[in-house]
Amino acid sequence: MTDRPAVARLLTEAPARTDDRVVLTYDERLLRRKRLQTEGGDSFLLDLPALTNLDEYWGFELEDGSLIAVEPAEETVLVITGDLPRLAWHIGNRHTPCEMAAGVLVIREDHVLERMLQGLGAGITRDQRPFAPEKGAYGTGRTMGHDHGHSHEPHDHAHGHDHSHPHDHDHDHGHDHGHDHGHDHGHSHDRQAGHVHHHGEHFHADDD
Repeated sequence: MTDRPAVARLLTEAPARTDDRVVLTYDERLLRRKRLQTEGGDSFLLDLPALTNLDEYWGFELEDGSLIAVEPAEETVLVITGDLPRLAWHIGNRHTPCEMAAGVLVIREDHVLERMLQGLGAGITRDQRPFAPEKGAYGTGRTMGHDHGHSHEPHDHAHGHDHSHPHDHDHDHGHDHGHDHGHDHGHSHDRQAGHVHHHGEHFHADDD
């Protein structure tokens, strides 16, 4: 393995030539500082001032002028068919990254969501393909949702809040909260026990 110079800048458009490429999963394409390895066997340091979604860039120009492309890796995904508007609503209600293709919805493999969608009448097949879901509500960032078993390395969280969606979850907690605490504050608190709120967009880094 050869160490190349560090990244000098990110590139938004494809240049005339490509010297090498790095192939990264959806999670790996969201980072701030990491040493990356190219398909040619070289490595280089990416050290950005802030957590960055690499889906918005073509790749990197290194300090020696080398041009390194970023390409999505193939991942195991669920290809969903059926009543797509209804199924998309339930997927979005769980803030799960979702790709919308012709006649199908695509999410990463998730056994909990798979059972839920099957219960809603969805047809589901597995596939190996690059995963490129819809971006955040403002065209940048990422939608991150409930983790149902995906294993990630420890990471820092930098939250980019997107309040463009209503927090209207259809979880049935089975609790009847009829407690009278004797306090009248002029408004009612409608709370659900055990409800974890997930924000529409947040980020996680893979710092080395």
